[in-house]
Amino acid sequence: MPVLQPILSIAELLVQKGVTDVVVSPGSRSAPLTLAVARHPRLRVRVLADERSAGFVALGIAQQQGRAVAVICTSGSAVYNLAPAVAEAFFQQVPLLLLTADRPHEWLHQQDGQTMDQVGVFGAQVKRSYDLPADYTHPDARWFIERSLNEAVTLSQSAPHGPVHINVPVREPFYPGPTEVFDYGRPRLIDVLTAQPTLAPETWHTLLREWDQNDRILIAVGQLPRNPVLVNVLGELSKEWGIPVVGEITANLPRNDRFITHTDTFLSGLSAELGEQLRPDLLITLGNSLVTRNLKTFFRTYPARRHWHLQPTVDRINDSFQSLTTLIPAEPLAFLEKLVADIDYQRFLQGDDDDDNRDFLTTWQQTDRRAARLVQQTLAQPDQPLTDWAAVQQLLEHLPDESTLHLANSMPVRYANLCGVAESQQVSVWSNRGVSGIDGCLSTAVGAALASPEQLVTVLIGDVAFFYDRNALWSGPVPSNLRIVLLNNDSGHIFRMIDGPARQPELETYFETPHGYTARNTASDAGLIYHVCDTPETLRSLLPDFFQPGNRAQLLEITTDKYQNQEQFSAYKTSIQKAIHN
Repeated sequence: MPVLQPILSIAELLVQKGVTDVVVSPGSRSAPLTLAVARHPRLRVRVLADERSAGFVALGIAQQQGRAVAVICTSGSAVYNLAPAVAEAFFQQVPLLLLTADRPHEWLHQQDGQTMDQVGVFGAQVKRSYDLPADYTHPDARWFIERSLNEAVTLSQSAPHGPVHINVPVREPFYPGPTEVFDYGRPRLIDVLTAQPTLAPETWHTLLREWDQNDRILIAVGQLPRNPVLVNVLGELSKEWGIPVVGEITANLPRNDRFITHTDTFLSGLSAELGEQLRPDLLITLGNSLVTRNLKTFFRTYPARRHWHLQPTVDRINDSFQSLTTLIPAEPLAFLEKLVADIDYQRFLQGDDDDDNRDFLTTWQQTDRRAARLVQQTLAQPDQPLTDWAAVQQLLEHLPDESTLHLANSMPVRYANLCGVAESQQVSVWSNRGVSGIDGCLSTAVGAALASPEQLVTVLIGDVAFFYDRNALWSGPVPSNLRIVLLNNDSGHIFRMIDGPARQPELETYFETPHGYTARNTASDAGLIYHVCDTPETLRSLLPDFFQPGNRAQLLEITTDKYQNQEQFSAYKTSIQKAIHN
């Protein structure tokens, strides 16, 4: 039996618990973990030299698969490089298993290399941390390791999903001999059954009575993966009972004639009169965070009299609008499906076939349509140069049906939200809106492309985010189904759009950080097909072929002028008051 047999048990338990993918960053102390997963016939192992990028690639894979992905790194500062992806996974509720190799603890503070205190290093940004023993001679050590792995994988995939840290101190020797055979054995598998919370009949009756007591009901959807069944249920609620359904592009609510998706436009500079007309009596929220400040500010300024929030667990109270009255521990789709059925049945028993008052829905929809027209008018100005916003609109219109879109943080996700994606395209939209950093947007998209090779994955990204994360393209071949659309305005463009930094004389040097880089050399180094354009006509000519399948990934660099971007956006904001609120 090999000295490091418990390490082999870790790899086997990952497989037995349903994990299929591992992302590894090379290192010596982590060699036993790396070899254990690399030689396992049922694990897909990918190598990323940069731990920060590796964490986000694992995040992208886990997003697409909906199950835990393991990440392995060596000891010391390498562990800290996982922290940005760990925080994003925690707040976005994505399951990751962080296997960090470590020195035995007695060598801490003994001037040994690559040694730091790794126990609990991720703090409150993980669901739980485990520290395994370095010595395996006593039978209880193996029992503890197997029990901990069973628990950790289950915990990562239990609602709310999230990252779990497993610190693995390892003694030498790290490497097996040339004749040593890996026997993974059959470590003990502990099945943990799942159960969905159910509401008692009397609780349902209370909720239905409260529903009947409120005339103006509104549903707001935060960030969620695309779910056509949920979209259909929300559409039915809007159509049958005159309920406005409000959401953003990251909620995967498509642009159609029912949903309210242009709130960032018409809630800007909102008049008190219109605010009162849009105020709901009962607000029902589901999903994670919202992108835009305007929508959050509206719900805080014009709070509903009653506010239900749907979430599968009650581990934390999400009261982001400061108006919550009822936290409902339920999976949103199941709750809404039952709600639709119960309301329909109740009305049937009551013989209530009268049409609902549609004034509230009409007010929201008409305001939303005026906002949509304003966006189109802004982007349709004659003889305008190619701007970031105009480029985003063209990109979204050309996205292949049933493809995947990753939106980087800062301005790309905001421009895309102003435009929306048509329902007919059936595009799945993702964005790292857990903590909303720019540090791993490209890597996450690479992970998504690796996880879904049959689908085209497009990432829309700004220049600062791209150059900050270009190590995502460093290790190994870039998946051929990846399309990178880079908006390069040579600055941190968002700071020119925010009133505070835009008014400061230090704006360009200390906030925008102009760099003068292009992506040409990066694309060449990574073996990408490279395109560049700076006019609307060139962009229109490039996009159809850009999205065709091929055997190499492609990068389209769109160069724009930050002053023209600012001028267009400033004119748009000035026109809102006149076009929407007068």
